[in-house]
Amino acid sequence: MPGFDQRRRLSPKRATDLQGRCLGRGMMSIFNPLRWGAVALDVLAADRATPQALQARQDARLSKLLDVASKRSRFYSEHLEGNDVLHAKLSDLPAVSKQALMSRFDDWVTDPQLKLEQLRGLIADPQRIGEPFLGKYLVWESSGTSQHPGLFVQDAQSMAVYDALEALRRDTPRPLQRWLDPLMLSERIAFIGATTGHFASMVSMQRLKQLNPVMARCTSCFSILQPARALVDELNAFAPTVIASYPTVATWLADESCRGNLNFSPKEVWTGGETLSPTMRQRLVQVFGCTVRNSYGASEFMSIGWECGHAKMHANSDWVILEPIEKSGEPTPKGQFSYSTLVTNLANHVQPLIRYDLGDQLMVSTAACSCGSPLPVIEVQGRRDDPLVMAGVDGKPVTLLPLALTTVIEDHAGIFDFQLRQHDDHTLVLRLDLQGAPAEKALARCRTALENFAAAQSLAQIRVFSEVGKAVPRGRSGKIQKVIAKTGLSGK
Repeated sequence: MPGFDQRRRLSPKRATDLQGRCLGRGMMSIFNPLRWGAVALDVLAADRATPQALQARQDARLSKLLDVASKRSRFYSEHLEGNDVLHAKLSDLPAVSKQALMSRFDDWVTDPQLKLEQLRGLIADPQRIGEPFLGKYLVWESSGTSQHPGLFVQDAQSMAVYDALEALRRDTPRPLQRWLDPLMLSERIAFIGATTGHFASMVSMQRLKQLNPVMARCTSCFSILQPARALVDELNAFAPTVIASYPTVATWLADESCRGNLNFSPKEVWTGGETLSPTMRQRLVQVFGCTVRNSYGASEFMSIGWECGHAKMHANSDWVILEPIEKSGEPTPKGQFSYSTLVTNLANHVQPLIRYDLGDQLMVSTAACSCGSPLPVIEVQGRRDDPLVMAGVDGKPVTLLPLALTTVIEDHAGIFDFQLRQHDDHTLVLRLDLQGAPAEKALARCRTALENFAAAQSLAQIRVFSEVGKAVPRGRSGKIQKVIAKTGLSGK
């Protein structure tokens, strides 16, 4: 994205202070109670529907989406030209990539008031996180894990769908507590993530706090970019009962607890955004004695999957269509992991996504879940980056969280196609698929960003070596493992 590395950023402390100031602006939130109520009733009904009834919902929503896209999106009117959208099977329609859509953003959206350059101006300012565009759209950016960062727009209808799915299809780990406190006002919820970018999680947190000022007082956001010791101190002061973060962050906190550095123990841990392995889950349960709730979502559709009480992930197939595919584009049989996955968002008519290549490896189970849900069971192989254990200035090891490292390189250096490999506890190797002057300039930005981040984390002086002009290794899905630890240093 042009100009991405020039955006003005907040310090982690100022980003945290911003939460309270945003509430005082009186910004309009994207929330329509009538729409939410209608969607919520349908979600509850679908939970008890037959497979035929679920298919009927999906077919009706797909038909409406195709009609809107073919008539109101210039991109899709051309992309679908020659196809009988009213009668063709979804699998007969052409797939589309993020790069193709973003290159024609103004033609892609169905509201001509939405202009890419104006939206870029919004997301360039971290003080405007959660601010509605034109008073009726929420805007967030993707992290660029598939090389190409994206920008996504949500209206009241799509947010009503996400809200209902999140509220009604999450397993309740403590039923009595939820019955006595349905709004979770007795909890202290800590979101730990990238707080200075317009990412879906942070935008959603700000929106939630604007909608419910009472909940805002018991919810706080913590930046993963701050020094690890400062993050631990802030969390100890807040003493959360619920942690919402990435699996690598949650397991790092479990390690900190075992070292005696935490003075709290959460009752629930909510994870997403990365692969939660069985080992990670077991570690969290053993250390905290808590319930772990995992979810699957993306910038393209926030609530793709939810986890039932049997720890099985179910796809919200009444509102999103997932098509696991092989490299050839042919469907992947059930019971096998795909090369990639095509997603069709049935809720968003402002920015249609029809057979969009998400890049995730996914498997649809051949068996129904014993929980009784009619929704299909899926398994996802998502991002698998490693924490890095480096030498601190005081001789003690310091853990660098992988999401913090990728955020630093992407946001501060404007580089999205890279791999960072640990050589030893003082040395990193950065691989870039660039040559000549562009490679040298990119390397200089990345080295500066990493050295500044290392200094803020109280690391001993680090060395950043380069491998330029070499292809970045990719898995069979085409995605990169961006951060790789040296075996023996990370405890692996």
